[in-house]
Amino acid sequence: MAERDFDVWTAGIAYERYMGRWSRVVADRFLTWLGCGPGARWLDIGCGCGALTAAVATRCRPRTLLGVERSAGFVAAARAATSPPAHFATADALALPVRNGAVDVAVSGLVLNFLPAPGAAVAEAARVVTPGGLVAAYVWDYAERMEFLRHFWDAVTTVDPRSGAALDEGHRFPLCHPAPLRRLWSEADLVEVEVTPVEVPTLFTDFADLWDPFLAGQGPAPGYVASLAPTARDRLREALRERVPVHPDGTIALRARAWAVRGRKAGVVAG
Repeated sequence: MAERDFDVWTAGIAYERYMGRWSRVVADRFLTWLGCGPGARWLDIGCGCGALTAAVATRCRPRTLLGVERSAGFVAAARAATSPPAHFATADALALPVRNGAVDVAVSGLVLNFLPAPGAAVAEAARVVTPGGLVAAYVWDYAERMEFLRHFWDAVTTVDPRSGAALDEGHRFPLCHPAPLRRLWSEADLVEVEVTPVEVPTLFTDFADLWDPFLAGQGPAPGYVASLAPTARDRLREALRERVPVHPDGTIALRARAWAVRGRKAGVVAG
């Protein structure tokens, strides 16, 4: 079983229920941490359905705002959900359609772990940022505090240990820790590098609200669920049900932590 067989990101509606509702909250807190003023030129790399792009458009009053994404389906969803001045292009993070030094802020949300060469992507982001400009990103803490996924993969390990060991995002993705993120930014010759946790609540109305998004096939965990026979899927569902803490009213209150990183391109801004 190839590790990346299940890394599917194409359908905006399915992604929104599975991950988008939480990524929008993280995007807002990430921008609070960045603290950028109005009038900047922004680039959102791997913009997906536009959660971070929309937050930039609403909060940061950008002069220009471009979202790039290699999935045409996600680009369509982002266009439908985001207002001007945002515009979008179907493009790869490793070959940005932006000239050198053309933007003031390059950001990326929840993407780096799914790129074949994340270091090259950070270097490409640094290329398009003006001297003194900011390159920043955030990724889920799959190993520890992305709790609904942690419970999911622990449940997989109980019913299918081989797949759990191979596919668990906490094992697969080294960039879900602060030290590798800091090193990646430093290797791109970015300076003033900082890493910080960004934590948000993930409240599910009931177990179905937690489980049903795993049936949509978007991302590694739902992709794995889609591959299972019905009886195996039922075993996994019950193993997950036994793991998650359910309140008396049926709700499930968990937490999700992301690690955010930022750094500046060396040099002096032209006056």
